[in-house]
Amino acid sequence: MRLLILGTGGMANKHAASFKEIEGVSVVGGVDVVPDRLAAFCSEHGIPNHFSSLDEALAWGEFDAVANVTPDAVHYATTLQAIAAGKHVFCEKPLATDAVKAMEMTEAIEKSGKVGMVNLTYRNSPALQKGRQMVLAGEIGEVRHVEASYLQSWLVGRHWGDWKTESKWLWRLSRKHGSNGALGDIGIHIVDFASYGSGQEVAHVFARLKTFNKAPDHKIGEYDLDANDSFTMNVDFTSGAIGTIQATRTAAGQMDQLRLRVYGETGSIEMIYDTGKSILRACLGEDVHTATWHDVPFDTVETNYQRFVQAVRAGKTQEPSFRRAANIQKVLDKAMASDSSHADEALG
Repeated sequence: MRLLILGTGGMANKHAASFKEIEGVSVVGGVDVVPDRLAAFCSEHGIPNHFSSLDEALAWGEFDAVANVTPDAVHYATTLQAIAAGKHVFCEKPLATDAVKAMEMTEAIEKSGKVGMVNLTYRNSPALQKGRQMVLAGEIGEVRHVEASYLQSWLVGRHWGDWKTESKWLWRLSRKHGSNGALGDIGIHIVDFASYGSGQEVAHVFARLKTFNKAPDHKIGEYDLDANDSFTMNVDFTSGAIGTIQATRTAAGQMDQLRLRVYGETGSIEMIYDTGKSILRACLGEDVHTATWHDVPFDTVETNYQRFVQAVRAGKTQEPSFRRAANIQKVLDKAMASDSSHADEALG
């Protein structure tokens, strides 16, 4: 499989390294509008062909699939362009900045017959995969309550750099630069983590978004700091279970932690991804009477990168698909609507 990487910012390095590890995959081209960044990226990863635009790359055309690692607001137009050219697409999350665009992209890839998948990164957690299996197998009985959080702290600590001086962080705080804030950036991860891990689908959302004062006049240079930094949402699931889902970039002491607790009629399961480490715990059987939790072992799982390559070779999309990402985007859109209306919003 010959792969083109579109966008050569920070996350593109993970794509290049991960795909190059897979036997039979060649990263044959890179695309970026910033020449120096493109040259450095292609040199680091041994990529032979450099292009300043997707148009230029498509005119060349000697590749099978595109890894779209552009900023969020650019996913829509570039992905549709790649689909129209007959390419498979592995898109970074979110698929689009709203559900209407995301569903248009979904329908386009499904009509084309090509593979379209989205890099919902935390599907790579073996604790999530094993925990989901346990829930679906009925090990905790009927699911009744779900509690999920995604905690980061880069607005407090400098472990990933100084957000006040680095554009790779500032754009994530600015709506005019294409960001939907914490909700759009990490909300898609924790909603998928909660829904997938618990085997539940969201039916209603009641949400609150919060943007904190981070600079004089809420502005640094060209960046208006108006995108949300934290959110909370109460949700009803189609099964009748209820839950809470929250995320923030201001949780000092938490570098990158996703935590999901699923409580059922006969037991509970906790799935954690914490800065590269997965943990799975359960309280089952007689242990519920003493509130005793035990660690649960799990095996390694295939990554999204590996699943995408398998899907292209088989000609059949695997999860997480464009449709899955579009459905999660509907939840995020309803959360934004709920924050504005101060009312419960139903998923259509």
